[in-house]
Amino acid sequence: MADVLSDDEISDRLPETWDREGDEIVRVYEFDDYLRGVNFAQMVGEIAESQFHHPEITIRYEEVEIRLTTHDAGGITENDIEMAELIESEHSA
Repeated sequence: MADVLSDDEISDRLPETWDREGDEIVRVYEFDDYLRGVNFAQMVGEIAESQFHHPEITIRYEEVEIRLTTHDAGGITENDIEMAELIESEHSA
């Protein structure tokens, strides 16, 4: 099991476009239309499956919200930061 990161570690490592909300890191991605958001959510799901680290994904009309935490560790771990970085790199590509 991964260790929970300290507040300082989270602040230092959190991707710039992500926010911390308690024991989760969160980002809302905006899209021009619903289907682009759905396609993005599917891509996130495929990344999550390959990493065996499954975020909470909420799809709205022109937004997709991603929430990451490591439930079995009870907070934010290196796995969450790495997953956020992977999502960012795919979104930017």
